[in-house]
Amino acid sequence: MKREPAQIVVESQTSIQPSERARIKGQRAFVVWMTGISGAGKSTLANLLEQSLHARGLHTALLDGDSLRLGLNSDLGFSDSDRGENIRRAAEVAKLMVNAGLIAIVATISPIRAARESARALFNENEFFEVFVDTPIEVAEARDVKGLYALARQGAIRQFTGIGSVYEPPAFHDVHVQTAQMSKQDCVEAILQKLPVGGA
Repeated sequence: MKREPAQIVVESQTSIQPSERARIKGQRAFVVWMTGISGAGKSTLANLLEQSLHARGLHTALLDGDSLRLGLNSDLGFSDSDRGENIRRAAEVAKLMVNAGLIAIVATISPIRAARESARALFNENEFFEVFVDTPIEVAEARDVKGLYALARQGAIRQFTGIGSVYEPPAFHDVHVQTAQMSKQDCVEAILQKLPVGGA
């Protein structure tokens, strides 16, 4: 009889605790989860945030939604179930990075509120900071940096968030930045002020 993985797999216990891995790096380990529609500015802010943290001598890792879909999540489409799995995998990788003592920055649309809440549940208190990168869809569509909105309007991309598929804004978030009204640097400063990085 085939046994389910949950019945035969036991989590490995390591001698070095995650807090010790972070301590040797001289920092707190946590994840910054940036969510918002395509074109909101998530990747731009994630890069700027990482630069700022790096300049402070902090150890980071950046998980960008597009990069994940080119590699780890290349087998996933854009159905609700695939989007949920996309978020689950990103969260699990971020958890591994936090356990390694790193500051993980995740920049992904992650449109499903329940999936984001499940991601948060993987982390201890004060280890998960959700950043709502908020931009009106008309502004994001006017930017259309990747040309995706135009393709979606033409029917070339189905289930595109904001057009053929719904984006569910956070019911709760730790930071709210509005990229149509705030400068990039002001957005990054607003995020830094909420993070346990010292002197932010």
